[in-house]
Amino acid sequence: MLLEGKVVWLTGASSGIGKALVIQLAKKGCKLVLSSRKESDLIHAIKAANLGKENSLLIPFDLNDTSGAEDYVRQIVSKFGRIDVLINNGGFSQRAEAKDTSLEMSRELLEVNFFSAVALTKAVLPEMIKQHSGSVVVISSIAGKFGFFLRSSYSAAKHALHGYFESFRLETEKYGIKTLIVCPGKIKTNISMNAKGPEGKIHNQMDDSHQKAMSADKCAEKIIEGIEKNKEEIFVGGKELRAITIKRFFPALFSRLIRKQNPF
Repeated sequence: MLLEGKVVWLTGASSGIGKALVIQLAKKGCKLVLSSRKESDLIHAIKAANLGKENSLLIPFDLNDTSGAEDYVRQIVSKFGRIDVLINNGGFSQRAEAKDTSLEMSRELLEVNFFSAVALTKAVLPEMIKQHSGSVVVISSIAGKFGFFLRSSYSAAKHALHGYFESFRLETEKYGIKTLIVCPGKIKTNISMNAKGPEGKIHNQMDDSHQKAMSADKCAEKIIEGIEKNKEEIFVGGKELRAITIKRFFPALFSRLIRKQNPF
């Protein structure tokens, strides 16, 4: 896929991997629709990407409430005439044991990390079918491949993304729609800082493993490469990605190793 001139809608666009994607996609010549909770943060992202009003649109909203999804699609089509790529990037993580995570918090983790992606994808789908083209990108995690300490509901949401969007890919490729699932490992962003701990309190600590991890810029570069090459699934990160292979081919070894890992 040649990205120049393509209309790309991106959630979680104000920081981390999302902001890095905004900057790099702007350099590719894309027309960008940016979403996150705070409009002021989106304005900073637009300025960082040096995007003019003619090539950008800000649609701030909270992923906890996607009831306006169809209206957002109408706004995008009204301005740009089409939607070529949807990148479901927004979300938040967890740093609490299952026993200390309320059912309400588990529902919020599923709503933001899974159901929002489903809702936005279903909203853009009629336009992509009409165009007979489009690309849906879902930012999952290596936590979508195996569970881990302090991540029970977060991991459940990421596992759900794989089941849904692998099925979605099979059903929609006849319309010319591509689906890419991205599994980042440890990436140097504020995801651990913003994670919710016991009783929904913000974790407010940078995990050591994230501090030393791949940069958001490098991660964004890999994601864009995956989109351009029409990949179906990519893994982005460092040595932590080996765990996926070990779990698949040496499950007993994985079972022993995972118990020795530091959850931070």
